[in-house]
Amino acid sequence: MVDRLEAALGPTGWEAIFVDDNSSDGTADAAREISLGDPRIRVIQRIGRRGLASAAIEGMCATAAPIVAVMDADHQHDPALLPRMLAAIHSGECDVAVGSRFAEGASMEGWNRPDREKVSAVANQLARKVTGVDLTDPMSGYFMLRTELLRRDAHRLSGIGFKILLDILATIDTPLKVKEFPLKFAARAEGESKLDRTVVFEFLVGLYDKWLGRIIPTRYALFGTIGAAGVIVHMAVLSAFLTLFGGRFEDHLVSTFEVGQTIAALVAMTFNFVLNNALTYADQRLRGAWPLAKGWLKFGLTCSVGLLTNVGAAAVLVRMGFHTYPAALTGILIGSVWNYALSSRFVWGRFG
Repeated sequence: MVDRLEAALGPTGWEAIFVDDNSSDGTADAAREISLGDPRIRVIQRIGRRGLASAAIEGMCATAAPIVAVMDADHQHDPALLPRMLAAIHSGECDVAVGSRFAEGASMEGWNRPDREKVSAVANQLARKVTGVDLTDPMSGYFMLRTELLRRDAHRLSGIGFKILLDILATIDTPLKVKEFPLKFAARAEGESKLDRTVVFEFLVGLYDKWLGRIIPTRYALFGTIGAAGVIVHMAVLSAFLTLFGGRFEDHLVSTFEVGQTIAALVAMTFNFVLNNALTYADQRLRGAWPLAKGWLKFGLTCSVGLLTNVGAAAVLVRMGFHTYPAALTGILIGSVWNYALSSRFVWGRFG
């Protein structure tokens, strides 16, 4: 990538900042090794912070260069476009130059993923309506703009998810002149794609953050929405258990309801973990059998006090004469605050 940047931009007048979220493949060390002999190369190795959008914001704010470009380092974005994009901004032809996968003359043959092309096209249609900017590819991850334009509104950007260009276009109030440049989107050289079937969901999350995120934090709203779905799962499991086992446990130390409430809570907890990992924390998603197992265990441990509070409060209410289902709902609500606070920190956060 450094060689390709030099071929496109020449030997001087630029720097490249590689932002690495403490990956295990040696990316940060490789960038530092290059920087020992090449002062144009810098690296930001983030510990306990993950996500493409926030990484792009940190990288853009870390440079004194008057113009900054965001691009992937996996060779899908062609550096040969950079001089044309730079010339357009220097001349005042545009405020934001965008490498478009869908503009006339662009190509996605190297990507060879028709399913993802369709998903991107749907998200782009929605994005055009929201931003009011007539672009073929507002979800592009390859763009250039003046750094002062970004820094002025950086504190208002959500930094959630992958679509930083959409975040910028929807946040900056000043009308922006945008020009697209056809991009020959290449196959990825290494690593995994950030774009999957959650791309439209990511877009909807961005919309929510712009409209209501300052009233109810976006992640909390997502966590709560999934929690509400978990309530349905919980009540379904509890109802099935009570129907199947009736009063079988009444002669023991615990009641049938307490056993059912515990099992339902565990099932709902697993359901919530899976969806939160895929959606709420999509930019910090745990992958692989061991990280998922460890994440589930941490999620269970951090939620254990909430689970005990949930079951205990519900059981007390039942013994006080409350109906089982309102009692179960009350237990769920009491445990949910604890679940969100600690799981955000210890499962997907700094100590995850």
